[in-house]
Amino acid sequence: MDMDGVFWGSACVIFYIYLGYPLLLAAWARVRPVPTRKARLDAIRTWPAVSIVVAARNEATRLPARLANLLELNYPGPREIVVVSDGSTDGTVDVVREYLHVRGADAAPVRVLEIPRAGKPAALNAGVAATRGEILIFADARQRFSPDALLELVANFADERVGGVTGELILDCEGGRGADSSIAEGVGLYWKYEKWLRRKESAIWSTLGATGAIYALRRSIWKPLPARTLLDDVLAPMRAVLEGHRIVFEERAIAYDRASSDAQAESRRKTRTLAGNYQILAQEPRILLPVVNPVWLQYVSHKIGRLLVPWALLCAFVSSAVLAPSRWYYGAALAVQVGFYGLAVLGAWFEWRNRRGPAEFDGMSMPLEKGVR
Repeated sequence: MDMDGVFWGSACVIFYIYLGYPLLLAAWARVRPVPTRKARLDAIRTWPAVSIVVAARNEATRLPARLANLLELNYPGPREIVVVSDGSTDGTVDVVREYLHVRGADAAPVRVLEIPRAGKPAALNAGVAATRGEILIFADARQRFSPDALLELVANFADERVGGVTGELILDCEGGRGADSSIAEGVGLYWKYEKWLRRKESAIWSTLGATGAIYALRRSIWKPLPARTLLDDVLAPMRAVLEGHRIVFEERAIAYDRASSDAQAESRRKTRTLAGNYQILAQEPRILLPVVNPVWLQYVSHKIGRLLVPWALLCAFVSSAVLAPSRWYYGAALAVQVGFYGLAVLGAWFEWRNRRGPAEFDGMSMPLEKGVR
């Protein structure tokens, strides 16, 4: 095996995915942008009916505030809100019904459905089937929307090429605000980078997915999701793209959320995302065909490239370790990688120590101190 080729091939993959592709996007969006013919808010006389679907499992504590937020949004057209309880065991359905009883007639557009536990895809399918709005809005129980979020989302559908719109999710840790751990800070930096990519992809034609916390689709292009779908906010939009529609990024439609400071939870989220990207290739193999997928280059560079990066990193590490004695620059590359992974391990250890707290460590050391005395 040509280890030199393995090293440089791996290095090229990593460089292209994280630097080359963003540079290509930036140049492409500057030279050949495709503007969205978004309507001016004050020029729309008839607003389409919207249906807001919220899939919830054991969200009894969050739903009253969430429903209040959704009902208070600015939107002059007809709207309905359907909360789908996916096998909740904490009284979610009762809490919503009590909330509607207290609000009275003001809560008329809100309904709650109860289904056996079957997963989020089944809850979304049930919610969509129970609604009639021309525009579907998908939301979670945890976040809150900015006052004009619905207006900004819907205005993009004045462009007939637009099949869906993804809003902007702003985390509390972005810009250094609200971050209480290195995990949250890392999530914030990564999320800002990811949103930059989505803006540029939207500018040249279409994003490759949506933000699950806030996105909209035309009802006419919705297709029921397979039961075990992991990434509904990627599969549903990509199906629209494969049919020739655009999914555009709308930065004025904002959802607010908190970043996770739990390393294990963040690891599970990343694992789920990687697994979901593999799953989508099995669910929609035509994504891999350039003649069918209008965003083939973007999908290969952004989504499939992320699947290749872990393997490229492993190949780069092994090949540089083998080649280190032969050339100084392979030794330097190996040292950089060892330092990087060492810092990552050290950071994880500090995170674990901080989560355990100083009291636990003091308690653990007390028996030793007593023994020494």
